[in-house]
Amino acid sequence: MAELILVVEDEQPVQEAIGAALEAAGFRVITAADGEEGLERLRSESPDLVVLDLMLPKIGGMDVCTAIREYSEVPVVMLTGLAAEDDRVEGLIRGADDYITKPFRARELAARVRAVLRRSRHWSSDDRKLLEIDDLRILPDAREVRLGDEEISLTPKEFDLLEYLARNVGNVVPRERILDRVWGEDEYIDPRTLDVHIRWLREKLEKDPSNPERLLTVRGEGYRLVEH
Repeated sequence: MAELILVVEDEQPVQEAIGAALEAAGFRVITAADGEEGLERLRSESPDLVVLDLMLPKIGGMDVCTAIREYSEVPVVMLTGLAAEDDRVEGLIRGADDYITKPFRARELAARVRAVLRRSRHWSSDDRKLLEIDDLRILPDAREVRLGDEEISLTPKEFDLLEYLARNVGNVVPRERILDRVWGEDEYIDPRTLDVHIRWLREKLEKDPSNPERLLTVRGEGYRLVEH
């Protein structure tokens, strides 16, 4: 059965355009006109992905995204007319998986939705037995990591960090989001601790830790685990 997409958008013409683009690409679509209705439909319909407008009545898109992440890992593509870099970064920090600005092209929207869904299949609850990125294999249930034929010994936090980056493979993950999701929002942590754990992972996973090819730093933003 085709994936079900929830579109949360208050402007009727835009909502219809998004729905038409996604349905033409083979998706099933349900809609909501404000943040409150969006959260209700998410709980009742269990969509495979949410296309979420930033400027919404009742509950704004950023707050909707935060609320979603309190109980769900459903992929979220944030859609807005605001092109400012700060808004894009804030959306990613809140838990969005991708960010598209209006006006958008129908084919681009459909392609981005497909890409996010494809990435999400690596870490859905139905596929938790293996995460595979090139010669790196992560078994979440066993908390085991293999690089080629070698088993890699990681501390619990190193494993959690690597698994989280692997679930976002190819994406730049902001430092704040990593700290929130791996260490927890309510736990005070020196931000330099993240850098230390990244260095330890590179020492175990990279051929040359001083010139990483797998676990990259995106200066001023965060980290990215890449697939070659």
